[in-house]
Amino acid sequence: MEYNGTMFNPIQLFLLKMFERNNSEAELLEVKKVLADYYAKKLDAHMDALWDAGILDQKRLDEINEMDLHQWLREQKARENETE
Repeated sequence: MEYNGTMFNPIQLFLLKMFERNNSEAELLEVKKVLADYYAKKLDAHMDALWDAGILDQKRLDEINEMDLHQWLREQKARENETE
């Protein structure tokens, strides 16, 4: 990784170099949509794989829907900090 006051990963560096010119607001919205679509597609594929493997099913989705995910994430972080 290169260091320029902040640590950037290779993707971030690529995007910074690619978009170093002044882009319009419309271009920004297009790039945001492209990135959102890309990651949504990856997430869908991962979720399909979990479903096909039997790790995820409707019962588990219903359980997740009822969870307070913010609280769950806080608890996960607390557990990680305990093991460090």
